Amino acid sequence: MNIAENKILSLSSPLTLPCGAVLNNRLLKSAMSEQLGDKHHNPVPGLQTLYSTWADGGQAVNVTGNIMVDRGALGEPGNVVLDEDSDLEAFKRWTQAGTRGQTHLWPQLNHPGKQAPGFLYPEPVAPSAIPLEGEVSVNFNPPRALLEEEIWQIIERFATSARLAKECGFTGVQIHGAHGYLVNQFLSPRHNQRQDQWGGSLENRMRFVREVYAAIRRQVGDLFPVAIKLNSADFMDREFGEDDCIQVIKTLADDGIDLVEISGGNYEKMAFLQETASSERTARREAFFIEFAENLRQVCKVPLVVTGGFRSARGMLEALHDDATDMIGLGRSLVIDPAFARKVINNVHHGIHLQRRSTGFRKLDTLTMIDVQWYQQQIIRLSRGLPSKPEMSEWTALLKMCWSLGGRAFQRTRA
Repeated sequence: MNIAENKILSLSSPLTLPCGAVLNNRLLKSAMSEQLGDKHHNPVPGLQTLYSTWADGGQAVNVTGNIMVDRGALGEPGNVVLDEDSDLEAFKRWTQAGTRGQTHLWPQLNHPGKQAPGFLYPEPVAPSAIPLEGEVSVNFNPPRALLEEEIWQIIERFATSARLAKECGFTGVQIHGAHGYLVNQFLSPRHNQRQDQWGGSLENRMRFVREVYAAIRRQVGDLFPVAIKLNSADFMDREFGEDDCIQVIKTLADDGIDLVEISGGNYEKMAFLQETASSERTARREAFFIEFAENLRQVCKVPLVVTGGFRSARGMLEALHDDATDMIGLGRSLVIDPAFARKVINNVHHGIHLQRRSTGFRKLDTLTMIDVQWYQQQIIRLSRGLPSKPEMSEWTALLKMCWSLGGRAFQRTRA
């Protein structure tokens, strides 16, 4: 196939979502942690600078880093929270900057569940009182099981945040249902061992995410994009696996979800941070979760985003041509080059090389999640109106992290 001559496969082709919203092209900036909330968990002015830069970058949609639905359940000190106590004018200034040029700006709405760091919460909540395992367990306290009344309260918090997002000028919302956070915890048979209507069968385990979606839809109406990020699999024993994921996506598609972003893993098994693909075929095609996406497409035609691994225009166009996905999710490439989307749209030969960041000490890398922290320092530069600095050493990034977090520097961050 001569991609350059195939006009149908343009990355600039618009996409109409089930709700009727039109996205200007096939590129989406996936959520990345910014940690740019002030002491009251309102957005700092740097988020306006950051997202105006990305609005000029060329992608149709920018999804924010986690915006928490409950200020009593944070994933890190610098989280932004959107609730009735938020400074809505600060959010409106953010959305005004981030939606220029008809760019969509969607908040990623999240509740951490048990993935709330121990230095923040002595007793986090979860579907069941099951602690995290492995290396991450030292950073998170064992949770207590949610009462049913609390479950309904959290569902309403998601809906309230979505309503306020629309009022503040966001053009859609994304539910974070991946990476081991609360929605994913309810879906997982490993982490959800409840014996009531919220646990047991897949039908019961997906009840929480369906109720979250339904509550959001009631608040924002039928014409407002509501998307979700889901794990294709958790990659653990007794996992939420691919067959379960396909059934959940089919159900949410029937319910009316507008867009599904595919990822995988959690803090116990961090597939979402991998830099190497799981098979030779996947590596050749760049994207980490492309094979799952192809299997999903056989049974469900919901608009789909595949994120992770894409580095070249040709790799993106191949995925679209094979009907493996409707949109391409980008992350770190937009940190290093905020204009990357526009460049791959205009040049089929354009690409970028990203290396895995390391101090050279594996245990230190794992403890500090240096590969995440390095990119976060680049995001902070962008928020200050500075260009990214690819030559920044991992040690410099580590020192900056320690300076900003002090004694919390070696607690895990989120993604």
